[in-house]
Amino acid sequence: MKILVTGADGFIGSHLTEALVRQGHDVRAFVLYNSFNSWGWLDQCAADVRGKFEVFAGDIRDPHGVHTAMRGCDSVLHLAALIAIPYSYHSPDTYVDTNIKGTLNVVQAARDLGVRKVVQTSTSEVYGTAQFVPITENHPLQGQSPYSASKIGADQIALSFHASFGTPVAVLRPFNTYGPRQSARAVIPTIITQIAAGQTVIKLGALHPTRDFSFVEDTVSGFIAALHCDKNNGTVVNVGSGFEISIGATARLIADLMGAKVDIECESERLRPDDSEVERLFASIAKADQMMAWSPKYGGLDGFKQGLSRTIEWFSSPENLSRYKIGIYNL
Repeated sequence: MKILVTGADGFIGSHLTEALVRQGHDVRAFVLYNSFNSWGWLDQCAADVRGKFEVFAGDIRDPHGVHTAMRGCDSVLHLAALIAIPYSYHSPDTYVDTNIKGTLNVVQAARDLGVRKVVQTSTSEVYGTAQFVPITENHPLQGQSPYSASKIGADQIALSFHASFGTPVAVLRPFNTYGPRQSARAVIPTIITQIAAGQTVIKLGALHPTRDFSFVEDTVSGFIAALHCDKNNGTVVNVGSGFEISIGATARLIADLMGAKVDIECESERLRPDDSEVERLFASIAKADQMMAWSPKYGGLDGFKQGLSRTIEWFSSPENLSRYKIGIYNL
C-alpha cells in the first residue's frame, strides 16, 4: 500500500512512519518545507527505516502541494496540524489556516484522486471538560480554546466529505499521547526534562485536571487499525488508555520513577484562562475495541508506568535532552 503521512516530521507522525515502513508499506512522508532541509524527527529516525521512505517537503496550507503529494497514494494518514493550546490564544488565525483549511485541502485532494482511505487526526480536546465519563464518541463537542475549536472544524470538514461525496474518511480521536520525541510544550516532557536537568523545583500549570495519557505506540497502533478498517468510514473513534490521573499525581509518579525528590510549583504563566481549562479527560475505548479490534498495550496504571519508564529513558539520554530548552516555558 502506498501511504501518505502528513505531519510525518512530528512526534506521532515520525513514530507512525517508522511503524508503517517496518510493516512493509511504501510510505511518502509529508514534512513542512523549510530552508534548512530539516525533516524534523525523521532526521533522527531509527536506523532500520532510514532511507526506506520517500520525503515530500511542502505546506499543508497549500492545496496544490497537497494534491501533488497525494498523487499515486492509496491512503492518507493526516496528522499535520498546529497543536499547542497556549499559542492558539494569541495566534488563532494560523490554526484556522493550518488545521481547518489544511484538512480541507487533504479531503478535497483525496476526493479528486479517488484515494481509498483518509484517516483524520482529531484530539480529545474537542470534548472540553467531561460532562460524563468515560467520554464516548457521542459526548458534546466544546471549543474551550481556539485550538480545540479549529480541530472541531477540521473534523467536521472531513466528515462532511464522507456525507456529501462518499469520500472514505474516518476520524481517529487520540487522548493525550506521550512518549519519546514529544515536544516540551506537553506536560510529561516538561516534568521529565526539568528533573533530568537536576532541577528540584518543578514548574507546571494547573495540577488538579485529569488526563487519559496514551503511550505513543498505542496511538500508532490505533492509526494502523483505523487505516485497515472499513467499518469506521464516516465515524469517530476514540483511542486512549482507559485510565485517568491528575497532572499533580503524574508529576509525583515521574519523580518516583526517576528517584528524585522535588517540589512542584504552579506557575501563573502556564495556566490556561479559567473557562478554557479542560478539567477532566477520560476515554471510553469500547468502540475502538468493537469496530477496529484495537486495545491499548499500555493501559491502566501499570501500563502508564511502563510507558513513562520508556519515555524517561529516552529523555534522560544527554543527546536527546540537549535538544530541549529546559529553562524556557514552551508555548
